[in-house]
Amino acid sequence: MDLSMSWLKDYTDVDADIKDFVEDITLTGSKVEGWSEMGGEISNVVTGKITEITKHPNADRLVICKVDVGAEMPLTIVTHAPNVFEGAYVCVALKGATLAGGVVIDDTDFRGVMSYGMMCSVEELGFDRHDFPEAPEDGIYIFPESVELGQDVCDVLDIRDKVVEFEITSNRVDCYSTVGLAREAAATYDKEFRYPKIEVKEEADGDINEMIQVEIKNPELCPRYTARVVKNVKIEPSPRWMRKRLRANGVRPINNIVDITNYVMLELGQPMHAFTIGNIDGSKIIVRNAEEGEQITTLDGTVRQLDPSMLVIADVNKAVAVAGVMGGENSKVNGSTDTILFESANFNGPNIRKTAKKLGLRTDASAKYEKGIDPNLTMDAVNRAVQLVEMLGCGEVVKGCVDCYPNVREPWTLEYSPEKINKLLGTDVSEDEMIRIFKKIELEPDKATRTVKIPTFRPDLESMADLAEEVARFYGYDKIKPTLASGTPTVGKRTYAQNITAMIKNSLISNGLCEAMTYSFESPKVFDKLNIPEDDELRKTVVIANPLGEDFSIMRTTTLNGMLTSLTTNYNRRNESAGLFEIAKVYIPKAVPVIELPDEPVKVTIGMYGNMDFFTIKGIVEHLIDTLGIKNAEFLPKTDICWMHPGRTAELVIDGRYAGYVGELHPQVAKNYGIGARVYIAVLDEAALIEASDLVSTYKPLPKYPAMVRDISMLVKDSVYVRDIEKEIEKKGGSLLENIQLFDVYKGGQIAEGYKSVSFSITFRADDRTLVDDEVNAAMAEILSGLEEAFGAVLRDK
Repeated sequence: MDLSMSWLKDYTDVDADIKDFVEDITLTGSKVEGWSEMGGEISNVVTGKITEITKHPNADRLVICKVDVGAEMPLTIVTHAPNVFEGAYVCVALKGATLAGGVVIDDTDFRGVMSYGMMCSVEELGFDRHDFPEAPEDGIYIFPESVELGQDVCDVLDIRDKVVEFEITSNRVDCYSTVGLAREAAATYDKEFRYPKIEVKEEADGDINEMIQVEIKNPELCPRYTARVVKNVKIEPSPRWMRKRLRANGVRPINNIVDITNYVMLELGQPMHAFTIGNIDGSKIIVRNAEEGEQITTLDGTVRQLDPSMLVIADVNKAVAVAGVMGGENSKVNGSTDTILFESANFNGPNIRKTAKKLGLRTDASAKYEKGIDPNLTMDAVNRAVQLVEMLGCGEVVKGCVDCYPNVREPWTLEYSPEKINKLLGTDVSEDEMIRIFKKIELEPDKATRTVKIPTFRPDLESMADLAEEVARFYGYDKIKPTLASGTPTVGKRTYAQNITAMIKNSLISNGLCEAMTYSFESPKVFDKLNIPEDDELRKTVVIANPLGEDFSIMRTTTLNGMLTSLTTNYNRRNESAGLFEIAKVYIPKAVPVIELPDEPVKVTIGMYGNMDFFTIKGIVEHLIDTLGIKNAEFLPKTDICWMHPGRTAELVIDGRYAGYVGELHPQVAKNYGIGARVYIAVLDEAALIEASDLVSTYKPLPKYPAMVRDISMLVKDSVYVRDIEKEIEKKGGSLLENIQLFDVYKGGQIAEGYKSVSFSITFRADDRTLVDDEVNAAMAEILSGLEEAFGAVLRDK
């Protein structure tokens, strides 16, 4: 909703600076999106008078004008405008002037003649002939009367205005109008609010009841229908003040009758429509549901197919408008119209929204109706419209008004308790101050009964909590002192699980990975791309009832597709390497078809490609495990994951329980995604990581005694896992064993086929003494004996 600050002054005397106004009214609950200055980009454009015109010596279509702009010397300006004449008062852009669109004017050489400025059309000032009907279709703008020379054109044409853009919530339909926002502004600054004074003279002969009848066949969808008739209509441009206000609110001026209906909608928030009364068959308006298969050609020239759920305005033979959305071509006002019917009606908001959506036709009127307009506004609106007709002298109002209002909406009463309101807000506002606030927003408090009468234009006020909100926003949110809430925890902090999640993110980011966010909705086709068998449990999914399309028709049971799609994007954009991670849910149904909410386990997914190998991603996972203080974690071979490489995949086991897997993506799956490089994937169960984490640090003093280190190299079969060798060393090393470090695995010409060389550095230390060789030798002998017995390991001597 846009608000013209100059228009606002008709209803309240707010004279605050625009920046202060924006801040102050936002603090009282009317959120401001921003503000702009209409005509603000126009600068250094002044009024001038053409005193002399001569032909250009080198161009047949150009003329040279001497233009007096109130300076000592007239300006020489070259133009091809066909409508110039001596004595014309014009708009002159001087050197350095800025026009609409940021165009800057400079001195220009036109075939040997210098032009010092430019005479402007209304289009070059950012307007069109709807704003200035007197402007020519082709040529510069010429003032219809004499003006003082050298004046700022923006001031002379009155095109400057400050416009504030509001974001109005749907429950505050009363603020979708200039009057509604003026009411809020007046309350914000404790100023008087002046509702428009509406008086109708009714000077035309006749009685409206003899000219038109109204019947509402569906009062649930049309609670009220109000109409007035105007005779001897003159269709012509609106006055400049009205055109300016419409333009400030983003509405293009058309003609006086159309502009009046738009003006009332912007001023009071009540949409209106005007019919040519001679096109209404039977002199009767019938508000009814559309018939099956009925059609109407709307004002935009489009044939609309209607259905019985839609409400139409009809005469005895045909529909003449889609109620609350748009009028019909068959009853529109045109230049030959002599008598018109002004309609001001109230319609059911949800029905209007559904109708506009079905027709694909959302208008300013439907946007207001769908929010639930006060039916008691229709009479003021129709009277305001015919009052403007009389003010503009474009018609004569017929006596009487048709008003069908079967179920009158009455104000309602709410109880209030100063004690409860203060307790809810954490304030100490007096009852007298609350009453003062209620009165300035046009509520009617009764201190004796502690009740408030709510006007019908405030449908958002339904309980004492709503009254408390009114007190808070006008008392001042900035005056409410922060206090601790009662009955709830007063210290806000992360849960343990949230802390672990943050640590996981920090660990992965520190290893050079970037966080990704992918869609939870996927296509069933992803299972084929991942080589997942037809009978796999992962294919049992939660199906979306109303999907955007097949590609977003199920909820994911694995995070791999989103990760691989992101890696594909990086690969296709020729990034040599990429490393991503995502912490996100998968959705595992408990039964298919779904009859209860699915399980939603959280998975930590890592995806990488580029200059790296299996041990790179395994190292990242090991760093994460170490960061979380997880003990008893090990990696075991894993060969049965259909989308992973069978020989380069390991599962993570913590305390004997499965916690995820890490390894290389199956080459066929990588090919399915169009990635021409080895891809490495890790998928971890966040719940398992949280459960196994241990963030308690135990102090251990620095050792007092030196360590003894022994290196050994041994030959073992290829089938022997290094982790199993480490376990055997741990088992046989005894209490003196401090650390085991693998430093080499070798296969080559000096090693027999089917064998590999494995080398460890083994550290021994005692807490209470310096070790001697005999103690370490005994431990090493035990280790070597165990390795030989368990794996047939042979110690290498070179």
